[in-house]
Amino acid sequence: MQTAFVTGGTGFLGLNLVKHLRESGWRVVAMHREGSETARLAALGAELRHASLDDVDSLTAATPDQVDAVFHVAGDISWWKLDRVRQERVNVGGTKNVLEAAITRHAKCFVHTSSVAAFGIDHDFLVETTPSTASTSTYGYVRTKWLGEEEVKKAAKKGLRAVIMNPSHIVGPLDQSSWGRLFFMLRDGKVPGIPPGSASFCHSTEVARAHVAAVERGRPGEQYLLGGSDATYAELATIMAELVGVKPPKPLPALVLKAIGRVSEWASYVTRKEPDLTAGSADLACRRWRVDSSKAVRELGYRAVPLRQMVEDSYRWLKDEKLI
Repeated sequence: MQTAFVTGGTGFLGLNLVKHLRESGWRVVAMHREGSETARLAALGAELRHASLDDVDSLTAATPDQVDAVFHVAGDISWWKLDRVRQERVNVGGTKNVLEAAITRHAKCFVHTSSVAAFGIDHDFLVETTPSTASTSTYGYVRTKWLGEEEVKKAAKKGLRAVIMNPSHIVGPLDQSSWGRLFFMLRDGKVPGIPPGSASFCHSTEVARAHVAAVERGRPGEQYLLGGSDATYAELATIMAELVGVKPPKPLPALVLKAIGRVSEWASYVTRKEPDLTAGSADLACRRWRVDSSKAVRELGYRAVPLRQMVEDSYRWLKDEKLI
């Protein structure tokens, strides 16, 4: 039986990954932070171990010796400027610590969950050879995801068998806080309008499968873009609104959306509460970009899923769990 050590297992993608690993016969040791909700993780059959991304000793103690694969999924996905210090600590320092623990424990493979954002948000089409502009980005999430990748690449040059995964927008089951949150916002009339942008969307189950495939089939030192369905946010919201039985909101011009984002962020500096829409997330939502996943399809057996199917799978899970 192969053994996996997973960080970020309590999150949306982490739960999907642990579920797929367990269904594939893996033993899963999952790190969790103090006070985090672990019921779903435990129900999937993961062995729970408390550790902190800030504490390399606790990570080393939690990581099994000679572990077959370390899946570093944990990350700070905030687009709020006031989270920048924490984000640097988690996405860069935390990645460095997990890498050190993996090397100390002689991990056979390291699979790092990054993001398409690590390439920067200035491109309208992404392939793995697209030069990243993230190093000069003013957005903490973009810059720190790139810096986290740089730490992985340094470790790979020292001999660690490492693979980097770059998913785009993930939609699917086990999601209460990512795109799944939009179901509740649409139902409750809390979406003022639909952004004018478009993006690439990927199914959570297929992203999890690609992570596991990367252990056997991923090329050391390589990274893989995981896109899927290229669609507008209007198309996404229309399907979601249909499922919850409401009319989809009307489109919002880019200038209006960006203004709302800036005002919300300015107000947050007073309230010290992260807004639903920041200047950064508004900027991202107004851009149009596509992702080429052909490398992952060819080398990892990655599968793109139609947008409607992934949205319906997400909604069905929420209904089955009686969350909506």
